[in-house]
Amino acid sequence: MPTKEEEMPIMELAKRWLSEDKDPRTRQQIKELVATNDTTKLESLLRQPIKFGTSGLRARMEAGYSRLNQLTVITASQGLAAYVECNIADAQTHGVVVGHDHRHGSKKFALLTARAFLDRGFKVYFYPAIGPTPLVPFAVKRLGAACGVMVTASHNPKDDNGYKVYWTNGAQIKPPLDEGIAQSIRENSTPVNWNTLGIESDRNVVDVTDSMTAAYFDAAKTLVSDPQLNSTVSSSAEFGYVYTPMHGVGAQFAARMLETFGLSPYIPVPEQLQPDPDFPTVSFPNPEEKGALDMAKAVAEHEGVGLVVANDPDADRFAAAERQADGSWLVFTGDQLGTIFAASVLEDCRRKGIRDSKIAMVNSTVSSRMLETIAHKEGFHYADTLTGFKWMANELAELSTQGGYHAALGYEEAIGYMIGDQVLDKDGITALGFFVQLAARLHAEGLRVSDYLETQYARYGFFVSANSYFISPDPLKTDRIFARIRYGDENAGDGIQRISIMRPDSKGANEVLKYPRTIGGFPVCYIRDLTIGFEMSDVDKKCASKKQLAIAKGECEPRFLVSSASQMITLETRNGGRLTMRTSGTEPKLKYYLEVRNSDNDRSVAARDLDTMSRAVADELVQASKNGL
Repeated sequence: MPTKEEEMPIMELAKRWLSEDKDPRTRQQIKELVATNDTTKLESLLRQPIKFGTSGLRARMEAGYSRLNQLTVITASQGLAAYVECNIADAQTHGVVVGHDHRHGSKKFALLTARAFLDRGFKVYFYPAIGPTPLVPFAVKRLGAACGVMVTASHNPKDDNGYKVYWTNGAQIKPPLDEGIAQSIRENSTPVNWNTLGIESDRNVVDVTDSMTAAYFDAAKTLVSDPQLNSTVSSSAEFGYVYTPMHGVGAQFAARMLETFGLSPYIPVPEQLQPDPDFPTVSFPNPEEKGALDMAKAVAEHEGVGLVVANDPDADRFAAAERQADGSWLVFTGDQLGTIFAASVLEDCRRKGIRDSKIAMVNSTVSSRMLETIAHKEGFHYADTLTGFKWMANELAELSTQGGYHAALGYEEAIGYMIGDQVLDKDGITALGFFVQLAARLHAEGLRVSDYLETQYARYGFFVSANSYFISPDPLKTDRIFARIRYGDENAGDGIQRISIMRPDSKGANEVLKYPRTIGGFPVCYIRDLTIGFEMSDVDKKCASKKQLAIAKGECEPRFLVSSASQMITLETRNGGRLTMRTSGTEPKLKYYLEVRNSDNDRSVAARDLDTMSRAVADELVQASKNGL
């Protein structure tokens, strides 16, 4: 059924916006568009309300129901407060934690969030000053709050902002909570209270900056192996490191975390040290981006040190680079850092006497399988989850509370790391302290961090990856690409050999599953399709002698959540290859994550296989040239 916004003429919708909006800046933007009769721009800003999902809200800051602004923050907060009140016992007494980063508008959005909760009788635990994202989930868990809101767009461009929601356990919300909150927002879509005066002095507002920040750093002490040793080895004249917060909020918190670990102070990148919402020295404030660490590396070379560490602007992600013996720089991938953390965390757990069988580590399904290999060899519990810390943190929390496991590590390839469970989300500040501690110890032994990584490859096999994407602005074309992978194309004449699997709900030949038998000549042995709900191991063996394999109802159902609203297919090959292809929920991209493992640590073979499979992804599966991608 169409919504009232979908049925309303655009000028009427603009009139409604102007009757509700009390922010002069966004009102003026809509007024000017009305005056110039720019219906195209008005349609893009007003027609489709901003969608609330498991990541909360994230969008460009400008006028309109489709964007992030004071009006949409108010209505989101009204809906969230109403939902929490109805679904959490004594929610008002438990309260809500609200924090914000340094982006344009973030403080105002945080105050408006607090106002909506105060109006429903909630206690508000507030961070009045800018701070890193991890402090909000930490406080939610520590204080037993009903929920938490962090106003941040993380490493997005400067014109974006976001509204990140944590549930009462301190982890990000996951389905079906997002659907319930979204419905509540629709039911509370008329903005009520725009007044932010006097909020910080309200008797129901508690400034938790000092208490929660102190508790956060105190909790991190459990990860400190030997503060005296850390101080001794990191103070060596030969050991030093450069840090950049990428114009974000991390600098003072990173300094305090390093002090907590007993480590020597960092050498800053002066131009990037202070919080600046315009991110003037980087085109994109994400440490993963090519060239993002160039200024930090230049400072390191000038200072004669060989290590660079970084946080993204809201300090929930962590990145590192190391100068090698030949003078070149190795920028560690997210998976390489995940492997380094896994090995070091395992050593730390063993020092503490935690049994291997009670240690739990998880990563996302698009991250490296090296963690799984380590787990099988060492005997700790491993699980993979869907993409995002909403899944990983909740998985670790359940393993801890229900299974008695020690939640040791969760990570995703997009440089997000959760070490321990004091914060049920990625935490770049804690990861920073833990990493520099390891680097200092290795330096004292005459080793680089890259040497430590090589030790893991020698023990568990070599893993090499190629993660990338195709720009695909036409959703219908993207869907056709995935449909061709899934069902084949009788008219394509592409010569790809395919399996044939008949499911009980197949309505005809067009719905018979016909995934490729090979990728780059390597036999496909495993398939998981989370768009239609299909998962099968040993595919090549089961389909080897059968023209068509029929499966019964209830067979081959995946353990992960299935959603027809997005595309996601995973294929594994007999040569140790693993490919996941998915659509992006926020960008017009067809993403792929490709990894090859060589158990004999034969890098030339692994690199050759990776190259062969990469070309097959582009030429055979996506048909990039034919599709103009």
